[in-house]
Amino acid sequence: MLHIGCHLSVSQGFLHMGEEALSIGADTFQFFTRNPRGGSVRPLDTEDMAALNRLMEEHHFAPILAHAPYTLNGCSKTEKTRVFAREAMADDLRRLEYLDNCRYNFHPGSHVGQGAEAGIDFIADMLNTCMFKGQKTTVLLETMAGKGTEVGRNFEEIAAIIEKVELQDNIGVCLDTCHVFDGGYDIVDHLDDVLTQFDTRIGLSRLKAVHINDSKNELGSHKDRHEKIGEGHIGIEAFTRIINHPALRQLPFYLETPNELAGYAHEISLLRSLYNE
Repeated sequence: MLHIGCHLSVSQGFLHMGEEALSIGADTFQFFTRNPRGGSVRPLDTEDMAALNRLMEEHHFAPILAHAPYTLNGCSKTEKTRVFAREAMADDLRRLEYLDNCRYNFHPGSHVGQGAEAGIDFIADMLNTCMFKGQKTTVLLETMAGKGTEVGRNFEEIAAIIEKVELQDNIGVCLDTCHVFDGGYDIVDHLDDVLTQFDTRIGLSRLKAVHINDSKNELGSHKDRHEKIGEGHIGIEAFTRIINHPALRQLPFYLETPNELAGYAHEISLLRSLYNE
C-alpha cells in the first residue's frame, strides 16, 4: 500500500497526532520537534509517547518523521547560532528515543557566505557531536532548493556531508520533490535520470523518506515555494510516476502542501487512487 501522511501539529500531544492521521486515511505523519520559528519545546511526556507507540503498532504505521525547527542552522557563521543548533539537535535526539519507528529530518542550513565546503564541515561536526552510539533514530538530511546560501542544494553536497558522518548506519536522506525540482532536477520528464544521479552520488539505500509537494515555481527557480498536489509545475502525472516508481513506492511520503486537514485528506485520497496496488 501507499505509505502517506502529512504534517500535523503536536500541540495536543503525540497520541492525538496518531488519531488525527488515522482520521484522514494516513498511516504516517510528520511533526515539528519544537517551535519551528524559535526553539521552545514541550515538556517531555513519555506516557503520551508510549500511547502513540501502541497506536502505531496496532494500526501498522509506516515510520513517522520528526522535523527539526527551521532555526536550526549548524553551519551559521555565528557561533551562538551553531551552539543553539547543536543543543537543539542533541536534545531532540534524546527525546526521540522514547518514540518507536521515528526518523529525524533537518535542513542542512545556510553557510551565509562562508562557502559550501566550510558549511559541510560544520554540519558534519554537529552531527558527530549530537549523534550517539546505540541511538534508535535515523537522522535525515533534506534535499534543498538552493535558495540563497543553502547547503544541500545538490546531491554532491549531501553526499559530502554523509561521507564525514561517523555513525554511518544512522544517517540518510529525505528527498523533497519541490526542493529538487526548484533546485534544477527534472523529476517531471527525467525521473529515472534524477534517481540514477542520486544513486551514483549518494546511494538509493540512503533514501528513507519523501516530502511530496508540488511547486509554485518552474524547474531550476531555486525559490522553494510549495504548492498543492497537481496545482503546480510538477503536476499530477509526474506524481503518479513518483509514487509508483520501483525505487520510491515503498518509502513513506509526507505532504507539506499549503493545506488544512481536509485538504490533506483530499490529497491522501487522490494519491492513494493513483497508486498501483
